[in-house]
Amino acid sequence: MLLEVKNLTKIFTVGFLRRKEIVAVKDISFNVKESEFVSLVGESGSGKTTTARMILRLLRPTSGSVVFRDRDVWSLRTLNDLRWYWRQVHGIFQDPFASFNPLYKVDRVFYQVFTLLGDNDVDKESLVNEALKEVGLRPEEVLGRYPHELSGGQRQRLMIARCYLLKPKLILADEPISMIDASTRAGILQLFSKLRDEYKTSIIFITHDLGLAYYVSDRVLIMHKGSIVEEGSPEEIMEHPQHPYTKRLREDVPLLYRKWSGF
Repeated sequence: MLLEVKNLTKIFTVGFLRRKEIVAVKDISFNVKESEFVSLVGESGSGKTTTARMILRLLRPTSGSVVFRDRDVWSLRTLNDLRWYWRQVHGIFQDPFASFNPLYKVDRVFYQVFTLLGDNDVDKESLVNEALKEVGLRPEEVLGRYPHELSGGQRQRLMIARCYLLKPKLILADEPISMIDASTRAGILQLFSKLRDEYKTSIIFITHDLGLAYYVSDRVLIMHKGSIVEEGSPEEIMEHPQHPYTKRLREDVPLLYRKWSGF
């Protein structure tokens, strides 16, 4: 098993003297196999992004564990162990601006990849240009610029291009096409499929759109109020939803989706 999430919980303490507790993620467990495309579906505030941040080692869990290739990621301590993890697990966030240091040109996020990989004997410029073209960007329109000089969609595609350059074993993609125009979205989704098919990359695709999850996923997890309330194949989730929240999400799927798919 590539990834195992076991009884993961995150509780935030807020308010005066931090006496109030908010349970953002409540005792969730799931796994991801190699080359699997898993969608985590739920509305804003359901705990999806918090879950991703815990898997990425950006937010420490209150309890539970995240196990990647038989190693507890929150037990990794040495720089070599952390680099081992960062080479193989990568995140793409809904707010791409937070992924860039505003003081540096965007080129830096690409050349950091070669440092992480420890591979200096390659044609870096050609590889970066190839990655940019894969996400529909012309190198001359983005390289040499600062993050604030680019649109949200361009920044989002830059992070996807960086991911393509790194070719990790697991991608956590949090609403990765939310700022990208409709004409480019299909190509980005095809790029994720290419990474899965050619490099055996697994994807955890975080979205509020059940219709989109139906088309791209091998398996769908429904998240509601911090808990995973239902899990199954896209067909099972769409055709035979069990939980009331899943049924509500299904009703929100545009009619056109349902006509195409026959449900």
